[in-house]
Amino acid sequence: MSDRLNQPVTQLKGIGPEMGETLAGMGIHTIKDMLGHFPYRYEDYRLRDLADAKHDEKITVEGTVHGEPALVYHGRKKNRLTVRLLVGRYLVKAVFFNQPYMKQKIHLNDTITVTGKWDQHRQTISVNEMASGPHSRSQEFEPVYAVKGKLTVKMIRRHIKAAFDQYGDSISEILPVELLSRYKLMNRRAAFMAMHFPGDPAEVKQARRRIVYEEFLLFQLKMQSLRKLEREQSPGIAQQYDVKEIKRFTDALPFPLTGAQKRVVNEILSDMKSPYRMNRLLQGDVGSGKTVVAAIALYAGITAGFQGALMVPTEILAEQHADSLHQLLEPFGVKTALLTSSVKGKRRREILELLQNGEIHVLIGTHALIQDEVIFNHLGLVITDEQHRFGVEQRRILREKGENPDVLFMTATPIPRTLAITVFGEMDVSVIDEMPAGRKSIETYWAKQEMLDRVLSFMEKELRKGRQAYVICPLIEESDKLDVQNAIDVYNSLTVYFQNRYKIGLMHGRLGSEEKDAVMKEFSSNEVQVLVSTTVVEVGVNVPNATFMLIYDAERFGLSQLHQLRGRVGRGSEQSFCILLADPKSEVGKERMTIMTETNDGFVVSEKDLELRGPGDFFGRKQSGLPEFKVADMVHDYRALETARSDASALVQSKAFWESDKYLLLRRLLEESGALATEKLD
Repeated sequence: MSDRLNQPVTQLKGIGPEMGETLAGMGIHTIKDMLGHFPYRYEDYRLRDLADAKHDEKITVEGTVHGEPALVYHGRKKNRLTVRLLVGRYLVKAVFFNQPYMKQKIHLNDTITVTGKWDQHRQTISVNEMASGPHSRSQEFEPVYAVKGKLTVKMIRRHIKAAFDQYGDSISEILPVELLSRYKLMNRRAAFMAMHFPGDPAEVKQARRRIVYEEFLLFQLKMQSLRKLEREQSPGIAQQYDVKEIKRFTDALPFPLTGAQKRVVNEILSDMKSPYRMNRLLQGDVGSGKTVVAAIALYAGITAGFQGALMVPTEILAEQHADSLHQLLEPFGVKTALLTSSVKGKRRREILELLQNGEIHVLIGTHALIQDEVIFNHLGLVITDEQHRFGVEQRRILREKGENPDVLFMTATPIPRTLAITVFGEMDVSVIDEMPAGRKSIETYWAKQEMLDRVLSFMEKELRKGRQAYVICPLIEESDKLDVQNAIDVYNSLTVYFQNRYKIGLMHGRLGSEEKDAVMKEFSSNEVQVLVSTTVVEVGVNVPNATFMLIYDAERFGLSQLHQLRGRVGRGSEQSFCILLADPKSEVGKERMTIMTETNDGFVVSEKDLELRGPGDFFGRKQSGLPEFKVADMVHDYRALETARSDASALVQSKAFWESDKYLLLRRLLEESGALATEKLD
């Protein structure tokens, strides 16, 4: 856009200092901002044929008054005015709530135009707008804008009209001709015009399509440019691993790799061989086999002469990973070691010495790995499990223990693809979207509160087989504000219920890490048969003997969290069960319960969760790092997002993008956004 559009919005007639402040509070500082303040919805006042109108739809009809209006009072203040209207060949009722004065304005045989909600079953329209005479509205499809303070929708419409009349000619095209023609996109000025002054919904649809693509393309160009810069300024290690040795290792695994595991391994190995530092996120549902993929990557690095590190958030998880990797790697002469805060004295000194002289090939541990005295001999691969549990600084310290080692982040929290390519745009993303053969899916049932006795009997049946159970609660202690089951009360009641038969354990966030580990160890070794816990049990715990989970007040959890919790069972060869105890009041709550009983696929669950909650709530608004788009919606416009990402990637990799004049405006916008200075990438 030209410099004319960067003038302050107060240049427009009718916008003084006070209105300027109101607009500034809405993020509208310049003429460009005003033109880019798009409507968030449209009111459709076109006349409708009742034969096509859907139940509960907002419609506008024109009709003849077919009887005297009837006014009925309910109490002192509430009343209802009913008017029979002949609309085409339909005789319907127009109902005005608490508008008794309308009786004087409506007479027999008058033609009136009404807008309101259509009740198909009762053949009535609940009127919220009426005009005397035939339909005569000049703009039948009206934009509705977000406003603040004393600013009204009519006022903002007037200001946008003035901005367009004076400065509309300065809206310049930024997309190259090949993209406009490839996707049959409107030109930029026409799209802005149609968004603000549409002729009909079809025009808005085309305009929106253009703006959505542009927003996504600019964002993805920014992400891809940063990624290119990061890659080129972060030379990695081109690891010359032994392909035959890797094949020997995978052939010796006690089970065949799934197609998804093979694909992901190839992506990781390709990164390790390249001269750039790997920066990859590995997503895989609980039980999809991420540990085996990590083991293959670590072994590949070892055959190339490098060491590997695996950092996990908790001691118990570190111990589980250490056991798994030891069993997989030891037969191939790989020395692994576990380093946590519990490893002290002589054993600790011995590990640090062996690590520094290169005799330990793979070190598994918690935050203990990032302490100053931990020195690697030749670190080539750093893997972080459940990476969102570590701060950026902690991950950086571990990475700096080698010279630009390859970095792999792993997570068992399925992130919808739309969010993964947006939030983690600077990373490569690999997904294990296939479960190993023969794994039994967890049977999930939704039970109401009054069925608790039956649920507990079902649990005891599993316990009698020698199995164990989790019981999950939303709160630690009783709360006046929320009527939900709390962990301490449930622990007490189950202790009484299973008295002298089974031992109950209690775990929650207020326990120290040593206390939590002690409780988990008791549960892992079957000293405790039923573990009552809050969501602290969510990540990474592996107790194959636990086959039963009961989640109290399940409607209080998000779908992805329910799925993560459910993943604590179903880790052994026996059939596992998850019972959702819930009495949801809302339709969304009921839908969540239904989704959980219908699918065990974490990616399906996460996509549904995203649809129900929206992107901000999926990650938590404050720390989400999600971009703000004016028009685009990552959930509903995901195809456009994927297209824009692919186009942005191709552009950024091409020489022409950085040199040709046809991309000049796109490059300028990139610079304005602070993404980078283009000369760095020449």
